[in-house]
Amino acid sequence: MESSAVELTTRFVGSSEKDLQVFGSSIGGKLVVANIAWPNQWVILIGSFLSTLGAGLQSLTGAPRLLQAIAKDGIIPFLSPFAVSSSRGEPTRALILTLLICQCGILLGNVDVLAPLLSMFFLMCYGFVNLACALQTLLRSPNWRPRFKYYHWSLSFIGLSLCIAVMFMTSWYLALLAMAMAGIIYKYIEYRGAEKEWGDGIRGLALSAARYSLLRLEEGPPHTKNWRPQILILVKLTSDLLPKYRKLFSFAAQLKAAATTPRANFPGKGLTICASVIGGDFTRSCGEAMAAKQSLSKTMEEERVKGFAETLVTRDITEGLSNLVQTAGLGGLKPNTVILGWPYGWRQSEDDRTWQVFLETVRNVTAARMALLVPKGINFFPDSGDKVIGNIDIWWVVHDGGLLMLLPFLLKQHRTWKNCKMRIFTVAQLEDNSIQMKKDLKTFLYHLRIEAEVEVVEMMDHDISAYTYERTLMMEQRNQMLRELRLNKKESLGVVQSIVDQHHQNVDAKIATKVRFQEPGSIGDNKTAEEEPTNEPNLETKDDCDSSTKEKEDLSEKEKECTNEHNNTNSILEENNKPTTKTPKPCCSMLFKKRNLNVLNPSCFSELWRFRDEGNVRRMHTAVRLNEVIVNRSHDAQLVILNLPGPPKDTKMERESNYMEFLEVLTEGLERVLMVRGGGQEVITIYS
Repeated sequence: MESSAVELTTRFVGSSEKDLQVFGSSIGGKLVVANIAWPNQWVILIGSFLSTLGAGLQSLTGAPRLLQAIAKDGIIPFLSPFAVSSSRGEPTRALILTLLICQCGILLGNVDVLAPLLSMFFLMCYGFVNLACALQTLLRSPNWRPRFKYYHWSLSFIGLSLCIAVMFMTSWYLALLAMAMAGIIYKYIEYRGAEKEWGDGIRGLALSAARYSLLRLEEGPPHTKNWRPQILILVKLTSDLLPKYRKLFSFAAQLKAAATTPRANFPGKGLTICASVIGGDFTRSCGEAMAAKQSLSKTMEEERVKGFAETLVTRDITEGLSNLVQTAGLGGLKPNTVILGWPYGWRQSEDDRTWQVFLETVRNVTAARMALLVPKGINFFPDSGDKVIGNIDIWWVVHDGGLLMLLPFLLKQHRTWKNCKMRIFTVAQLEDNSIQMKKDLKTFLYHLRIEAEVEVVEMMDHDISAYTYERTLMMEQRNQMLRELRLNKKESLGVVQSIVDQHHQNVDAKIATKVRFQEPGSIGDNKTAEEEPTNEPNLETKDDCDSSTKEKEDLSEKEKECTNEHNNTNSILEENNKPTTKTPKPCCSMLFKKRNLNVLNPSCFSELWRFRDEGNVRRMHTAVRLNEVIVNRSHDAQLVILNLPGPPKDTKMERESNYMEFLEVLTEGLERVLMVRGGGQEVITIYS
């Protein structure tokens, strides 16, 4: 009995204490402030009622319009039906939704349940208003013009501090909950409404931070260990203002490691600018330039390239590309690497400027001391969503500071090339110590913390094979024909090809049993040149046919008959028969006049094969031999990276055409090739 009495007493006392503290039972359930008010408690009661009624009406009037504005912005998709207004312009639907929300709060039966959380939201609202005022003042925004004469940004910070202090003094866990909810709402609005611009202070803060960072970058050049490719992509557009080679964007995204998962939206590291040049006058083509810029931006978004799109309208395409190379970027945030597409149709194009634009751009990039990347076979490169497995082969012929080793390392950071292995091939001569070279290169890679297989390829000086000699003469024959015939490229292809085919028939009939074409990758046979007939030009003993008149006396009987046959047809041929003539081409002169191959004897073109340049022959020999070795070792590689030789300083068409032929032969038989030319500033170091 005693224990029961104690329990009942305890329960009664506890219940009374709760009622006294929470529900005000100690004063009969009345308001404390009303009881101490003067002259009567009704002053407080009527004032509280009117204040509550006014706040409720204000919220009931303003909340629907605020809800309608949010729905019109399209930030939250399911709120779009509430963006509709009535015939009188009232947000009827939003008003009904607001009324339902208020009724839910009333049905709780106790306003004190929601009051602390609502107080947190109001305090956060006032605090962020103070923060916005302070930021606008510090950033000196032109649109911020406060009316209060004695306003200072420190007053706003004091107000912000007081709001935060009251929040945590009231309820620290509700304060954290309110802040978390506000952060989630902000990030959702930022994600859904990124295309909207409300003129907030965050954009001004970002602009100020960007300006500060750019000024800091101007203080000095970056250290070599901080070098990363800041890419400028020179894009060629079609007639519809669409990028001709979209996979240039994919390759740039892979090089910048813009995404490691299919749905990732990581911006990558560094700068990427996609630029294009439009020929014409800017006053007439400004609309076309804007459309081209939008097309580039859309393609960048589709290919997941984070960067900037630029278009330039100039009367001369070459000059426009040069201007982009010189002026792209801002301050210290300038591109240091240029991705330039390969001119695939330069042989078939009727315009000689096809390769000249490419070569001039290469020269401009070299003069600007920027790295140059030329992907060849870009249509065979993988998309950013693909995965390739195999080898990335680096042919390190010219030791240029390690850019060739850095690029595949960057590519392997992307999911597309992640499963590929690196193989580095370096070329050694006979007098080099191949074993020591391989050992030193492995040590160098170890210090660089790059995993790769190392192979040293020894290349010997061999006589030029029949295949090499034939390719060289075909190159020079084509250049001379184009120069003399004055044909466009499309017409000249058929002419030159007919001549070459006729020559092949004659040569094959004479030396079919003596000339042996080398298989790709074979080392070669030193006896090949020795077994050729003596009437074939010898690279070691014979000079150019225009160097002496002795070769004119050694012309074959068929060549002399051909000369006499057309002697009466054109007076120019009489000059060619004189002893002082340096370049005998009687049959060619007839060809230049009539442009008709049917009246020509194939044997008349044997002299044309004598017009050669020892330097061109050596360069073509190097290209053919190196191509044979590369194809033999890297025929199954997913990507072949090699040095891009420097363009000729001489701007003559013949020299430039020879250079393009050299690159074609060097990369023949390879599906994906990346030719790299360093700018001299990119150096891979052993330091972290």
